[in-house]
Amino acid sequence: MPVPTPAHQLAVIGGGIGGLAAALAAARAGRTVTLFERAAEFGEIGAGLQLAPNASHALDTLGVLPAVRHSAVAPHRLAMMDALTGSEVVTLDLRGDAYRDRFTHPYLVTHRTDLHSALLDACTGHDLITLRTGHTVTDARQDTDGVTLTFGEDEHAPFTADAVIAADGLHSRLRRSLVGDGDPICSRYVAYRGTIPTARMTGSMSELAATSAVMVWAGPRMHLVQYPLRRGELYNQVAVFESDHYTPDSDDWGTEAELEERFAGACSTMRDALPLVARDRRWPLFDRAPLTTWTYGRITLLGDSAHPMLQYLAQGACQALEDAVVLGHALAHHDDAATAFTVYEQARRGRAAAIQTNARSFGEICHLEGMGATLRNLHLGGRDPHDFDDIAWVWTPTPAPAAEALGASA
Repeated sequence: MPVPTPAHQLAVIGGGIGGLAAALAAARAGRTVTLFERAAEFGEIGAGLQLAPNASHALDTLGVLPAVRHSAVAPHRLAMMDALTGSEVVTLDLRGDAYRDRFTHPYLVTHRTDLHSALLDACTGHDLITLRTGHTVTDARQDTDGVTLTFGEDEHAPFTADAVIAADGLHSRLRRSLVGDGDPICSRYVAYRGTIPTARMTGSMSELAATSAVMVWAGPRMHLVQYPLRRGELYNQVAVFESDHYTPDSDDWGTEAELEERFAGACSTMRDALPLVARDRRWPLFDRAPLTTWTYGRITLLGDSAHPMLQYLAQGACQALEDAVVLGHALAHHDDAATAFTVYEQARRGRAAAIQTNARSFGEICHLEGMGATLRNLHLGGRDPHDFDDIAWVWTPTPAPAAEALGASA
């Protein structure tokens, strides 16, 4: 591993899950890191988050898995249900010997804020990491000596780093300037998500919360995901549906009225759950086509900046965590950051692209109607709950790139 010097100063743009994980991975590789977040305070919005074993493996590598497990729930099964009939389509056992033998690391569900807090605490406590809020990066200019960042706030002087990791999310300013591929693609689907205290739940909802399972209710152009959070004290619900009224120039689509209309034909369990789904905010769902290039000299993209994906494989945050671990490994074995960035991209690009495209495909399968849904249920029904062959490639993390790739200097 190279000895860190002032020339090894890295800048990370974005203080979300991907940015914090990247900063932590780079610092653990011996790099000095300054992370810039445009908000006045660090924070994470949203509700529940599924962490498949590839994500818990990454968290273990970053040294924060114990902190995450303190409040996370390890569900005993993952079940797909038919949203119209209420019958079980297929289930996977997430705690049995077959799961543990194949994946080692646990399948967890956690609140986004809990994961974010664990990463933030680890970064705050690291001597090589400086965290700066209230910094909006407006430009990044690179030359042979480094990258100079400029900020939208007049009080902040330009900052020069050896290299930059752009983890500034779906609407990444740096991606826009580097790639020039325009706006993200709206799927015409929208999500309503939030949590409720389990103590408030009664009847069938209370019984459902007590099962400690991830429930995916698949229906025609809609679905509902449910699971417990924070040691079982909260229950997470995400209702997703395709809007018939989407227009790119309007925000008047995916309304509560459409939500009620789309779920009107669902089974009684889903209808009981719907009044408890949070309505204070709607989340349009976006992704992008896979990129052929993530790295531009001394600047590289990470997480949603590089590969935003639809949530149907529950892999968005998981893939950002994988990015961070692989990038940290590359930085530990390649003195030159630009070389490390290229190694990281080569190790990650194909896998992330495959998950992006398969997330779209699984969404289509989940939202089938009529005969398509019948055939889906027949195909998946009766599968052994210990058969992970179809999903194992997603849940198995990217192997670390070989140290000799592109001429390692360590």
